[in-house]
Amino acid sequence: MTFETVIHGGTIVTAEGQFKGDIGIADGRIVAVSEKLDGGDTRIDAGGRLVMPGGIETHAHIAQESSSGVMTADDYLSGSISAAFGGNSSFIPFAAQQRGQSVDDVIKTYDARGERSVIDYSYHLIISDPTEKVLTEELPRAFARGITSFKVFMTYDLMNLGDGGMLDILSVAREHGAITMVHAENNDMVKWMNKLLAARGLSDPKYHAISRPELAEEEAINRAVQLAKLVDAPLFVVHVSTEGGAEIIRREQWNGAKLYAETCPQYLALTRNDLDRPGTEGAKYICSPPLRDEATQEVLWKHIRMGTFVGVHSDHAPYRYDETGKFVNGADVPYSKIANGMPGIAARLPYLFSEGVVKGRITPEQFVALSSSNTAKVFGCTTKGRIAPGMDADIAIWDPEERRTVRAVDQHDNMDYSPFEGMELTGVPKLVMNRGRVIVENDELMATEGQGQFFGRAPVDLRGTPDYVAKEFDPAQNFGTVLR
Repeated sequence: MTFETVIHGGTIVTAEGQFKGDIGIADGRIVAVSEKLDGGDTRIDAGGRLVMPGGIETHAHIAQESSSGVMTADDYLSGSISAAFGGNSSFIPFAAQQRGQSVDDVIKTYDARGERSVIDYSYHLIISDPTEKVLTEELPRAFARGITSFKVFMTYDLMNLGDGGMLDILSVAREHGAITMVHAENNDMVKWMNKLLAARGLSDPKYHAISRPELAEEEAINRAVQLAKLVDAPLFVVHVSTEGGAEIIRREQWNGAKLYAETCPQYLALTRNDLDRPGTEGAKYICSPPLRDEATQEVLWKHIRMGTFVGVHSDHAPYRYDETGKFVNGADVPYSKIANGMPGIAARLPYLFSEGVVKGRITPEQFVALSSSNTAKVFGCTTKGRIAPGMDADIAIWDPEERRTVRAVDQHDNMDYSPFEGMELTGVPKLVMNRGRVIVENDELMATEGQGQFFGRAPVDLRGTPDYVAKEFDPAQNFGTVLR
């Protein structure tokens, strides 16, 4: 067999185990994995380091307008470069529908933006206006193209679909094998808290932390799960930040729900005290759901170990600490007018490796599962997330012992700060490949603008997951009526 590239001398780590071995690559694919491979036009010596699937980042806001019209700082060039330096070979950012906009137009817009990417990319749609045409014509066209996931919101007035809208969306997703992602916070609870704080003149950034109660997340997660169960549709809960929310997900998974979830590094690394900084510095740490506390961090790590979460993703929402981002509504505004989100796409995997693997909270195999393999299965990335013949040669070689201090300048994004600034982390991606081409090596960008490719995805893999039939949909218990 002829190889274009052979990676040799490393420890190959998969979600199932690790072993010494070599990888043969041709035409952008892995064509052989063996104890020893000779040949190769190019031979890459892994030097005993860890050879793993490249990360798949599935929660990032790239070249995306918020519902209020604020554009994120990163486009598909800077965002993909930052992702690559963080050990990722591909990503799935959001393509956001604005009210009144067709899904066809959304995809056309993001296709033009995505052409600058240096890594492979797909999209999750964000649906804010599920008209009859969107539900019956436009979403099915998107699914046929391989855009098999979309996100909905239970909060924010301009995004919240209400329970009826959620049921419509979930029903369409079930029919076409798509998966619905949900931002779960009770909108009325949040608005009530905002009104209460405003009446008392409590508007500093730190009050964002208590404006969105833990109970608001927990209630909404529980409600979203019940809505999904009613129509027997798969559901993915994004950025879980509370103990109660994680426990609901764990319980419902145990009971057989088609339920998946993630948490994010910021909920493991930062606390609400970070919002209580001098002046407006706390604005850098405003995200939703908000940062919690140290006790919650330990519980979230427990759920990571237990498998409650299929991934730890960044929720990269880059708004600069200036008038173009955080302070687009002015420098002296209440927390509720400060742009919501923080960067982290390059720090996600180094943080997870250092605080997870190095500190013994998770195994290297779990790291692979959380960074790529689980995601590939849930979101239909059929040629990514594994080191095996026939898969895309999306590979990252990690030095598990090299130490780095997080600095904003090293994130390679368009941001002017990092919320993880100054953290000492152990474990560095030294080489990253996308379809057999080296895109980052020894802290140098080797990729060129636009070399990333859009990839379509398969339906969510629900094998081994039993159907849930609510009594009202069971002909044996609803007077023989067939409703599905």
